[in-house]
Amino acid sequence: MADPRKNKYPMPMQDAASRITNFSEVALGYDAETAMREASRCLGCKARPCTAGCPVGVKIPDFVKQVAAGDFGAAYRIVCADNALPAVCGRVCPQERQCEAGCVRGKSGEPVAIGQLERFVADHAERTAPRERRSGRRVAVVGSGPAGLACAGELVARGYAVTVFEALHALGGVLAYGIPSFRLPKEIVEREVAALEASGVTFVKNAIVGRSVTVDGLKAEGFEAVFLGTGAGLPIFLGIPGESAVGVFSANEYLTRINLMGAGRGESETPIFRADRVAVVGGGNVAMDAARCARRMGAEVTVVYRRSEEELPARREEVQHAKEEGIAFRFLANPVEVLTEDGQAAGLLCAEMRLGEPDASGRRAPIETDGRFVIPADCVIMALGTSPNPLLSMETEGLATDRRGRIQADEAGRTSLEGVFAGGDAVTGSATVILAMGAGKRAAAAIDESLRAKGESRGHAQS
Repeated sequence: MADPRKNKYPMPMQDAASRITNFSEVALGYDAETAMREASRCLGCKARPCTAGCPVGVKIPDFVKQVAAGDFGAAYRIVCADNALPAVCGRVCPQERQCEAGCVRGKSGEPVAIGQLERFVADHAERTAPRERRSGRRVAVVGSGPAGLACAGELVARGYAVTVFEALHALGGVLAYGIPSFRLPKEIVEREVAALEASGVTFVKNAIVGRSVTVDGLKAEGFEAVFLGTGAGLPIFLGIPGESAVGVFSANEYLTRINLMGAGRGESETPIFRADRVAVVGGGNVAMDAARCARRMGAEVTVVYRRSEEELPARREEVQHAKEEGIAFRFLANPVEVLTEDGQAAGLLCAEMRLGEPDASGRRAPIETDGRFVIPADCVIMALGTSPNPLLSMETEGLATDRRGRIQADEAGRTSLEGVFAGGDAVTGSATVILAMGAGKRAAAAIDESLRAKGESRGHAQS
């Protein structure tokens, strides 16, 4: 019988005063008893609106039912049938906008804590045995971020010999360099990658496709298909005066120094700019990550966003955590100049904004007014989104891109080149981990279909 409780069982957390002094995970996770009680809140809807809202199609009522029964191993196997990175998704997916948004429980209370249950299952279940390869057909995956890992996991499960090429010295892409440990511990990423490696995926680090190896070179080496999941790592700036001053960073660089290079640790050899007052420009999850990292580095932090609080694109949970940690917000404000002293950032001059009428998308456009004010800051972090690095497209003849440098691909990931597929941020621009994973899964299915068709045509030709 379903638990009649209307609200979720609360997630244990580090208190704000303690957590701003460390980079340890904020959310501490359910214990077994709480997970089973929370899972018992599920109504087991036949329509399964939760599954319909999941970009990778996890059979949510099925795994939640197993959690309620205490069979965490069965729950884990159900999740892993559709999701190659359950411990990651349970932590960073915007469940409130996806699976939990459709939960019937949410109509008269709070939805089932699907993300927390997925995290619990991934953290506590015994890992399944490696799957055996059934084919020697080779596929190359470029990039070990969410799209690449999902594509690789799906392909190796379908029997392909998969090799993932990663440009950096660490695996995980944005999971490793972009998301702070207090949201996604690096050992969790390493564990999920290790599970894929155990299933048969081969990883090659420090391999820059477009330089050390090319797409044509991969094909010449015998890879029958190539998936491009290179992400979007090129930062966007405003183009305002003073942006080249000392103390102005992209969120991409700032987070990489902390998350990948360990600059937040006292013993790290990687330098990090130690600021007293930081202004973070932007309102997405990356802006929250940068602001919360800067707070842990000892700074007073203000987030500057040009729309209202109601329109913040960041997850509500991340905004709430930022506020609890003492981070200030200035809404309806848009930077017009980085003020400097002797070449060093000293403040952020902002225009006061107002919201106009809704446009075709329903969003109210921010409109600049005559009002001006200054936010004192010796460090400014621009968290305005990213675009794909043009290196790959420049070095791959015939690969079509749009005016923003994004690879052009259809819903299944097919690009303008035969046998070359793409997905994730390299195609869409900055998006969420789970959407990138969904693109990787769809591309894997399309690769499988394409190679099976080729195999059948060869068979017919030989006969």
